[in-house]
Amino acid sequence: VRPRQFFGVPRIWEKFAAALRTGLARLPEDRRAAVEEAAAVARAHVAHRERGERPPAALDESYARARDEVLRPLLALAGLDRVTWAASASAPMPQDVVRFWAGLGIVVMDAWGLTETTGVATTNSPRTGFRLGSVGRPVASVEVRTAADGEIEVRGASVFSGYLRADGTVRSALDADGWLATGDIGRLDDDGYLWLTDRKKEMIITSTGKNVSPALVENTLKEHPLIGQALVHGDRRSYLVALLVLDAEAAPVWAAERGLGPADDLTALAAHPDVLAEVDRAVAAANARLNRTEQVKRYRLLGREWGPATGELTPSLKLRRRVVHTLYADELAALYAG
Repeated sequence: VRPRQFFGVPRIWEKFAAALRTGLARLPEDRRAAVEEAAAVARAHVAHRERGERPPAALDESYARARDEVLRPLLALAGLDRVTWAASASAPMPQDVVRFWAGLGIVVMDAWGLTETTGVATTNSPRTGFRLGSVGRPVASVEVRTAADGEIEVRGASVFSGYLRADGTVRSALDADGWLATGDIGRLDDDGYLWLTDRKKEMIITSTGKNVSPALVENTLKEHPLIGQALVHGDRRSYLVALLVLDAEAAPVWAAERGLGPADDLTALAAHPDVLAEVDRAVAAANARLNRTEQVKRYRLLGREWGPATGELTPSLKLRRRVVHTLYADELAALYAG
């Protein structure tokens, strides 16, 4: 299958990116250099479009050459060489994943909405404008604003009026002015683009009263290729801890290149000193980019990937935090012991 249009939730784009990165790591140095050079040209081309500018003719020519000679053959490995429209929704997309795909010439147009907004409420568009990492601007039928605490509120013709009761009456979910509180936290920039932070109910409030977005911290941790999944914990605690899961595709390649065995045994790799040392460096690098409240003080590395079948993810691959908290209650408690 080689689709022209492709939609995937963030976890799908993350998995494809991990697989391609694994393939790139196996290439000879000269070929990796060629891909990196082509990716730099693609990102420069996307940057002009992101600013609403027409790319210079010379850049257009360089990008066309890089796309045809380097990027499309690489994308063909994942069946994505014919994609002209790519999109995502349902959760904040990690910035490094968005930028990775932009470097391959695929601009993922992120969108946001709820059942209560009859689907899409904001979207990026190659025709009307986009910002990588945002979920775009409001569609014509919707107004968007943020409350004092950052909660996103929407109003408009496509926003429902309320919830149907068993007796057939409708319980209004709107305030007196018709605004719906969505339960999502975010911000609007000066150009009207909406940037998601997290679900309001999932925000961590530390023992000192600081608010932390777990998704922001988790996405920063997952920028290292060895870390495929993450859960940050610390509600009503004085510091944050994390459960980290080895990437099932990248970790065996990383281990095999260093002669660590058995490279395909993720549970064994999760306990290997060399792997732990590398993950220590990954956590330290992530912490260097986060403020003090957001930094992870301790973590536990796991070797079994989370998924819908084992309960940690929903069918749409969203993290089920309460399930993970329950399944790994002992591991989380141990991170705060002593």
